[in-house]
Amino acid sequence: MIINKELLKGTIPFMVLCLIAKKDLYGYQIIKCLNTLSSGVFVFKEGTLYPILHSLEKDKSISSYWQDSSVGRKRKYYSIKDEGKKLVIHKQNEWNVFQEAVESVLTKEVPNDED
Repeated sequence: MIINKELLKGTIPFMVLCLIAKKDLYGYQIIKCLNTLSSGVFVFKEGTLYPILHSLEKDKSISSYWQDSSVGRKRKYYSIKDEGKKLVIHKQNEWNVFQEAVESVLTKEVPNDED
């Protein structure tokens, strides 16, 4: 199923930040994780990911460093900073409230109009 880009807009940076909070990752690794963990629902290209990483880095939520890989090339890894950890907690709380509210609207009966 293809997910509407408007639905994804605000959640992609949050998902990327959550992944980096779990483990330092390089760009392609982040793309693979999003795809694998979502069972193929989230398929992104570098052109989508790297502007998000640059924005998170600019906001001081993450930092980056270069490291040699087993295939001989250097890879740019991203790691979470204290500001990013605070943002993850805030966004997780925000997401929980949002998710519960949407679920409530989708599943509960419409109340009777008794003025």
